[in-house]
Amino acid sequence: MRTLVPIVLITFGVACTAKDSGTTANSDTTSTTASSSAEKAINSTETAVAPEVNPPGDIPDSQAFVTFKNSTGGYQLEVPEGWAQKAAPPEYSSDVTFVHNYDGVSVHVAAASAPPTAASVQTNEAKQIQSHVNAVTITGISEVNLPGGKVVVIKYTSNSDPNPVTNKQVRLENVTYIFFKNGKEAMLTMWAPLGADNIDQWNRVAKSFRWL
Repeated sequence: MRTLVPIVLITFGVACTAKDSGTTANSDTTSTTASSSAEKAINSTETAVAPEVNPPGDIPDSQAFVTFKNSTGGYQLEVPEGWAQKAAPPEYSSDVTFVHNYDGVSVHVAAASAPPTAASVQTNEAKQIQSHVNAVTITGISEVNLPGGKVVVIKYTSNSDPNPVTNKQVRLENVTYIFFKNGKEAMLTMWAPLGADNIDQWNRVAKSFRWL
């Protein structure tokens, strides 16, 4: 049985993102899909908000990236330069979150006894996301190969947390890549307003992830 640590709330404080139209990083091989193409409503306690007509959140093509290393978690990846880094609680010092407006990138590391599969993620990690994120709709779970190893990818839409000033929420698209090595798994998550075009930038971040 795989051992999982509860997902850090800060990781999904704004929620995450993944474009069904191709935001997920291009893979060399797509091996398994464990979900139907039809969206399934998950969280009945909150209604999904309508997507923005002209959604903000596009990462500029000119965006610079910097390498972030986390020695506690044992990984590195490229993140957009200038985004605000949010500190995780001390017990989750291997985790990190970077945010800019409604966009974000986060990594959560937990113990795991075996590499994830599409089937195991559908049973475990997907349900964790459903319990921690607002009005989730899972749109796909698949296995792909990236430079950092074989990963399981979860795509879903969700509501952002309410703006502390206006109380406004936006509909987000999210993608989570689950990497595994030597008894640890890292959940790399990216999010932006639904409809934003960040395919190249998200590909870059996902393909840059490496275990140290």
